Amino acid sequence: MTQFVWGYVREYEDERDDILDAVDSVFRSGRLVLGPSVEGFEQEFAGYHGVPHGVGVDNGTNAIVLALRALGVGAGDEVITVSNTAAPTVVAIDAVGATPVFVDVREEDYLMDVGQIESAITERTKCLLPVHLYGQCVDMAPLEAIAARHGLPILEDCAQSHGARHHGRMAGSMGKAAAFSFYPTKVLGAYGDGGAVITADAQVDADLRRLRYYGMEDVYHVVETPGYNSRLDEVQAEILRRKLKRLDGYLARRREIAARYAEALDGSGLVLPAVAEGNEHVYYVYVVRHPRRDDVLAALKEHDVALNVSYPWPVHTQRGFAHLGYGKGALPVTEKLAGEIFSLPMYASLAPEDQDKFIAVLLDVLARL
Repeated sequence: MTQFVWGYVREYEDERDDILDAVDSVFRSGRLVLGPSVEGFEQEFAGYHGVPHGVGVDNGTNAIVLALRALGVGAGDEVITVSNTAAPTVVAIDAVGATPVFVDVREEDYLMDVGQIESAITERTKCLLPVHLYGQCVDMAPLEAIAARHGLPILEDCAQSHGARHHGRMAGSMGKAAAFSFYPTKVLGAYGDGGAVITADAQVDADLRRLRYYGMEDVYHVVETPGYNSRLDEVQAEILRRKLKRLDGYLARRREIAARYAEALDGSGLVLPAVAEGNEHVYYVYVVRHPRRDDVLAALKEHDVALNVSYPWPVHTQRGFAHLGYGKGALPVTEKLAGEIFSLPMYASLAPEDQDKFIAVLLDVLARL
């Protein structure tokens, strides 16, 4: 059996002293909830994106929930998004009482097919929710034009696109608001759950701050609609502040790993990731395709290699969303991709020797199909 080492553990070993110092500094501060680390991270994270406001929350799903509420989305409304995404994108829409409306994705880059948006808009449409998937951005210029024509806000789902750029603009800086996740495997990951919303709109910022704190402005006084207990933890915020300073280094390393994959796997029979025009990809995951995907994965398991599929079940086909009424064939590109895509190991801490060993095993498996 071939043994490989990847994941966040190696990163932790490299950064352990700083991470433990971050934890200790918070514990010694006497401020464990909504203290200086959260405030500092909010300012620095928003500043990194060139946006004036940032609000730390407890996870990426609630970042979308709170952002939708701050944008006025609720019961009876519709939100247009994609089914080729992690379920939390759609769970968040359902959580505010709205109905998700799906458009298909483009086969070449797996991103929202913006050309289908206009025909999906109805009088109930209240928001457009593009997902910057796998590490690169949706084609925003035509989406922004559609949003302007119909008076609709754009909420960017940036859970997989920390640091990505689109025609020079940072993911998260192009919509009315943008939601981020800091789940440990993300490009910028915490050591537990965490999330944030950034926005250039001062009113959206104020609403978000109330919503994440029960709807309160002053302690014990809910001033408008009730909110949630959705605060970013002070310890995670301090860790994220320190990791934010290393984010550009993480991005450079991920691009190096992607370039090594592209060179080594050219002509292997895999469909390798395509970078959409104008995009700077950050490779949150390195997603490839093969018509015999399941055979490839089964053969890799014989070498003690288990790879992830993002995502094997499109949201519209899942039992929990059967009530939306999308039958098989409703989103043909999304459904086709679900049977072919899988992700290769991609962590900034992935050692070249481990990547080389994995590539050798993968090439051997592909050659034997």
